[in-house]
Amino acid sequence: MTVLAIDTSNYALGVALLEENQVLGEYITNLKKNHSVRIMPAIETLMSDCERVPSDLTKIVVAKGPGSYTGVRIGVTIAKTLAWTLNIPLVGVSSLEILAAGTGRYFDGMVSPLFDARRGQVYTGLYQFVDGKLTVMKQDQLVMLDDWVDRLLDIDKPIIFVGNDLPIHKAKIEEVLGPKAIFASMTEHNPRPAELALLGKDQAGDDLHSFVPNYIRLVEAEAKWLEAKGKIKNG
Repeated sequence: MTVLAIDTSNYALGVALLEENQVLGEYITNLKKNHSVRIMPAIETLMSDCERVPSDLTKIVVAKGPGSYTGVRIGVTIAKTLAWTLNIPLVGVSSLEILAAGTGRYFDGMVSPLFDARRGQVYTGLYQFVDGKLTVMKQDQLVMLDDWVDRLLDIDKPIIFVGNDLPIHKAKIEEVLGPKAIFASMTEHNPRPAELALLGKDQAGDDLHSFVPNYIRLVEAEAKWLEAKGKIKNG
């Protein structure tokens, strides 16, 4: 089994090759550059360096969101195209789950990965390793950061927070949760594409035709269109 993992769902861009039980290669950057221009050269470079060709691939695993609308669409579109062209399975994995997996494996508590969603909101969820398996304790959601940390007050375990947007919200988290809150180190904030590959390698493939990103919320233009339609209908 040779798995190609693709993550363009946020500023960090990552691709990885996982073969059987070995990470063959991994490429990560955390730059505000156009993913649509850089992702295919990154895949080609990784495949070439690892001496693999497209026909060697047996599965594509992609970060399906939440995150940047444009970034998520880029990764999902390329993953679907590759899976269709090569006639191999496609698996989508939560972008938040990737962060949780990389941080929580050896942590005796819960993990709250987060991405900033502006206006005081975050994309987040709550995860924990149970018997060696990453388990969803609270589903991925879009929530006000103030509301989220208030909900976590009743949890009787330490909670580690992780994500490149953590500095935006760290002060509030510390204020509300105090010593219960633990913060991942700088080197853990980039989602690891090898973790993405590992999470998806044993999952059954998704239906290629119906597979769509998980934005959690509507894009702004669509939300305004639906709102306008509702107003017209109500009038």
